[in-house]
Amino acid sequence: MYDGGKILTGLAIGLLLFTLPFWYGAAFSDHVKPNPEKPTQYTSCVKSTEYMRVSHMDLLNEWRDEVVRDRDRVFTAEDGRKFNKSLTDTCLACHKSKKKFCDECHNYMSVKPYCWDCHINPEEVR
Repeated sequence: MYDGGKILTGLAIGLLLFTLPFWYGAAFSDHVKPNPEKPTQYTSCVKSTEYMRVSHMDLLNEWRDEVVRDRDRVFTAEDGRKFNKSLTDTCLACHKSKKKFCDECHNYMSVKPYCWDCHINPEEVR
């Protein structure tokens, strides 16, 4: 190998340039994990915490479709509890502050949910 030093140097520089965004993000990241305000009066949600963290948007979309298309307005949880399929009456009955609960994670994940295109923002009502 005649140019082994040059090849290894080129590979090292290429690897450094390829991983530079990761190093930059780790060193200069000012992101703080979200800390949503949890309800104090309730200990469980309509589904498990793990499910709600990952798939709450799927549940809300299902509820929307079932209420609008099928007029099915009651959700029965796995433990038998019954809830109205309603973002404002069910979800926001426990999670009082959209800003302190919903927006914490949505802003962290840079997600712009379209819930408030139809629903009145709860802060606007007060």
